Amino acid sequence: MTQAADLLDPAERLDLDGLRALQLERLRDSLRHAYENVPFYRKSFDEAGVHPDDCRSLSDLSRFPFTTKADLRANYPYGMFAVPQERIRRLHASSGTTGRPTVVGYTENDLSMWADMVARSLRAAGGRPGDIAHIAYGYGLFTGGLGAHYGAERLGCTVIPASGGMTSRQVTLIQDLNPSVIMVTPSYMLTLLDEFERQGVDPRSTSLRVGVFGAEPWTQDMRREIEERFAIDAVDIYGLSEVIGPGVAQECVETKDGLHIWEDHFFPEVVDPITGEVLPEGEQGELVFTSLTKEAMPIVRYRTRDLTRLLPGTARVFRRMEKVTGRSDDMVILRGVNLFPTQIEEIVLRTPGVAPHFQLRLTTSGRMDALTVRAEARPDADAATREAAARSIVQAVKDGIGVSVEAEIVDPGSLERSVGKIRRIVDLRERRG
Repeated sequence: MTQAADLLDPAERLDLDGLRALQLERLRDSLRHAYENVPFYRKSFDEAGVHPDDCRSLSDLSRFPFTTKADLRANYPYGMFAVPQERIRRLHASSGTTGRPTVVGYTENDLSMWADMVARSLRAAGGRPGDIAHIAYGYGLFTGGLGAHYGAERLGCTVIPASGGMTSRQVTLIQDLNPSVIMVTPSYMLTLLDEFERQGVDPRSTSLRVGVFGAEPWTQDMRREIEERFAIDAVDIYGLSEVIGPGVAQECVETKDGLHIWEDHFFPEVVDPITGEVLPEGEQGELVFTSLTKEAMPIVRYRTRDLTRLLPGTARVFRRMEKVTGRSDDMVILRGVNLFPTQIEEIVLRTPGVAPHFQLRLTTSGRMDALTVRAEARPDADAATREAAARSIVQAVKDGIGVSVEAEIVDPGSLERSVGKIRRIVDLRERRG
């Protein structure tokens, strides 16, 4: 599918010099807005010995201190807001599964910008005005559902606000209402795939032609699985509530070569996760974002914990980020070897007889940590196929990652299904000390 040039908005038509000039102007304004209106940032900048006026070039941003999720939680609920409460039009929050939730606020202008960015993202994914968009991200405090919803409407789509859950009903809605676009987590798309097949419906027969998947890391192998079994284009969307929500970056359907960051609103850096040093373009590290236009809650050098690298733009002038392959806080260190769930996913997806549903169980064996890969068998896999699959996974992990694990092939449908972000790691290790 070719992206028609006349569909691009003005910022997408900028040349590189024009983009960098716009970024610097907006960055200086955003730093000043944060410093003057958020006590946390005034104190943080002062302690680091920097002032917004010290930012004379984009590279000067590296002199400013980072913001972490711990900072947001320490200022719960409204301490990071830069505008009076009467200007706040909506609140969202993270799940808070690992501590206090992080609360984010939006002014009317913030909500409009967010809708514009999701509309831009959906258009880059191949969506068009007049499309019917099935939104299966969760609605509520999670930013996914409402963010996708208003962006699709801003583009001119008809929206089906399906939310998550009620999987059999979702399959019925897709069959009856004929959406051409679906926006959902990739793990829940696989759950929908199972339900189509359970109902005896060929997933390739639906009206869907584009899937926009985000909220969790997913691999090229999973892309191929989804594209082949649904006969759609599967593209990646990226965002996080602390920065805005979905719509920070988007993969373009015509290239599928990484996500173009909408740099006119979100300035990216990649830093060494240990030292915090800014890394050159092309080197992998931790993704850091500074907002350029947010009013309610400007964010300065927010450490996302997502691991990726920055690359030059292709389908757009904006730089690309590679698909996120993992998070620094999702990394498992198993007997001195660094391991990410996406590495296991790649192995599971290429193993005959195994479905794309798996979970990693960490346990303690004596004084050593142990990991078991639990993967579901495909419905037609016999006992011999299951045994061969388990041996293949163990060997592939040993050869490709360099660590010994166990593998267990379980019955189809026996692992927990997810309507949102899937829980890949179950940590049952004994706590020592």
